[in-house]
Amino acid sequence: MTADLQLFMEESKKELEASLYRYIDALQTPESLKKSMIYSLQAGGKRIRPVLLLAVLKGFEQPIEKGIEVACAIEMIHTYSLIHDDLPAMDDDDTRRGKPTNHKVFGEATAILAGDALLTYSFQLVSSISEEPERVVSLINELSRAAGAPGMVGGQVSDMEGENKDLTIEELEYIHDHKTGDLMIVSLVAGAILAGASEHDLSNLRHFGRELGLLFQIKDDILDIEGDADIIGKPVGSDASNNKGTYPSILGMVGAKEKLTHHLEAALSSLKKVDMDHSVLEELTKYVAFRNH
Repeated sequence: MTADLQLFMEESKKELEASLYRYIDALQTPESLKKSMIYSLQAGGKRIRPVLLLAVLKGFEQPIEKGIEVACAIEMIHTYSLIHDDLPAMDDDDTRRGKPTNHKVFGEATAILAGDALLTYSFQLVSSISEEPERVVSLINELSRAAGAPGMVGGQVSDMEGENKDLTIEELEYIHDHKTGDLMIVSLVAGAILAGASEHDLSNLRHFGRELGLLFQIKDDILDIEGDADIIGKPVGSDASNNKGTYPSILGMVGAKEKLTHHLEAALSSLKKVDMDHSVLEELTKYVAFRNH
């Protein structure tokens, strides 16, 4: 990671996290629910999705403050999905980013409700921003599709249905296009909508986001085999133990790494077609490809 990208990510994460905790703290709701919501928001993570939104604003020479509420909303949606993914009925994980998962600390019922609360609060935040009504409606429409049945939720269902099955690479890509990619795409698109970008640039950012989502997932699959559990924050090999289809299981490790390179090149090619300063997003893309966690 370059020094410039590291500085941008650190400053963005600092602003995002301060805002996230402020928004949750302001809620009039039982303290037990607040604690559960904040617990998972504080679990760390790369904050890739909200940082992507802020990077788009920066690329279009817009102040990143313009996107803080929507960026926080996207991180809330992502965090809700992780809380629910970790539940015994889903992936049944005991740790997340080196800490006990939400349901292990607060119980399954509170964990479910904390996820529900984060999801619904995200739309409250977006609906409250000071933007033209048409932009607000567009943002809500994009977010609901990306997070809902046609997007992330549908991808999660396909992922569960794919367990203990011999998936084709096309079936695996469908899962990851929706389970991972759609929330990355909407992060980019939301930044572009807030910046008033053209339809041409929106289209190319969608293509870029799809390639980035696949790139991100392939790297995750590789790290699940080759990664360091202490750095990743969860046990390696969980995909194999859950009988999940992965790029290495279908293509082998060499084939998975070749796919990684292919999607990296495709992502950068789509990004170059967007009329903006590409530097931060280009560095972020390379970071996703070469990260160790």
